[in-house]
Amino acid sequence: MERRSFLRGAVIGTSAAAFGGTLMRGAAYAAPAQPGAGPYGALGSADANGILLPSGFSSRVIARSGQTVPGTSYTWHNAPDGGACFADGSGWIYVSNSEINPGGGASAVKLSSTGTVTGAYRILSNTRTNCAGGKTPWNTWLSCEEVSLGYVYETDPYGVNAAVRRAAMGRFKHEAAAADPVRKVIYLTEDESSGCFYRFIPTTWGNLSSGTLQVLVAGTATSGSFTWQNVPDPDGSPTATRSQVSGSKKFNGGEGCHYANDTVWFTTKGDNRLWQLNLTTNTYELAYDDSLVSGGGAPLTGVDNVTGSSSGDLFIAEDGGNMEICIITPDDVVAPFLRINGQSGSEITGPAFSPDGRRLYFSSQRGTSGSSSGGITYEVTGPFRA
Repeated sequence: MERRSFLRGAVIGTSAAAFGGTLMRGAAYAAPAQPGAGPYGALGSADANGILLPSGFSSRVIARSGQTVPGTSYTWHNAPDGGACFADGSGWIYVSNSEINPGGGASAVKLSSTGTVTGAYRILSNTRTNCAGGKTPWNTWLSCEEVSLGYVYETDPYGVNAAVRRAAMGRFKHEAAAADPVRKVIYLTEDESSGCFYRFIPTTWGNLSSGTLQVLVAGTATSGSFTWQNVPDPDGSPTATRSQVSGSKKFNGGEGCHYANDTVWFTTKGDNRLWQLNLTTNTYELAYDDSLVSGGGAPLTGVDNVTGSSSGDLFIAEDGGNMEICIITPDDVVAPFLRINGQSGSEITGPAFSPDGRRLYFSSQRGTSGSSSGGITYEVTGPFRA
C-alpha cells in the first residue's frame, strides 16, 4: 500500500478531534483537541496490568525479567528491548534483545496458534547492550550492539544455529536494522547525537558475511534528495564510520527503523522526529516532528522503536514520554494506541505483530521498579485493522 508523507512543513490540526490530531500539509500547528482518542477510539481505564487500551483490546504478561517464563523452565532476561515475531508452523516466536552490559544477548518465546507459551530459550549470549535490531526475509534476527564499535549479530530465532557476528555490517553504535528485499539491502541506524543512516549491500542476498557498507549523503535541510557513498573503513577504527564520508547527513540519535513498500521510516530520539525515505525517488523528508506542535500536547514524544501493521499503520514506542505506543495511520492520523500507567521510570520497547496480525508484543524495559531487573514483556490482543 502506498503511504504519502505525513508532514511537509505542516501539521497537526484540530479538524479531526475524534482522532487525536491529523497531520495536514499547509496547515498551522495546533495542539490535538482530543489526544486520548485514535482510529480505534479513546483509551479506556487501566486494566489489571496498568495498561490503558481502546475498547475490545486486552493485555496479558508474557514474561518478567529474572523470573521463569510461565509454562517453561527458562528465566527471562533483564532489560528487554528490540523484538520481532517469526512464523513457526501454526504458531510463532517472539524474539527480544537484552540491553545490559555485560551479558546482553537475546531470548525467544515460542507460542502456539492459540497464543499459549510452549517454550523459551536463549539465542544469543555474551554480547553488549543489545538494543534494537531487525528481522531478515530469511527469518533470522539481527541483534545490534548499542555501544561504541558495536557489532551486528545474526541469530536464529528457532534456536538451532549458533549466532554469527557480522563484522562486514560495520562497527558503530548500532541501533536498528530493516531489510529491503527489493533493493537487497539492510538499512541501519546509529545512536549518536551526530549519527548517520547506513545501508549494507551483501555480496550475496541472504548471506551477510561480506558486502559493502554505505552512508546516506544529503544536505542539512529537513527534506531533499540523497545519495549513497561507500564507507571506506567499516571497522570504524581509528576513524568512526560517521566521520569518514564528507557530506554524510547527521541525525540526532537514530533509533527504530522500518521498511515497507519502497519506503523506509526511522526515528531520531534527540529531536523526537520520524523520518521518511522515498526509495523510488531518492528523496527524504520529515514524517513527524513533535517540536512543531504549537502549545505543546504532541500525541507522540520520546520516539523509539517502530513497526508496521498489515493495514499500513505505523506503531511507535515511546522512550519515556507518556509511556505510550502511538499509531500513525496512512491517512495521517497520529494518536496514542495504548498507555502504561505507573512505570514512568521505564520505556516501551520491541513492538512486533504476530504473523496473523492479531497480537502485538512489546516490553516495558524497566517496569515498575525502574531497574533493568524489572522488565515486563506483554501481549495485546484485539481487533487490529487488516
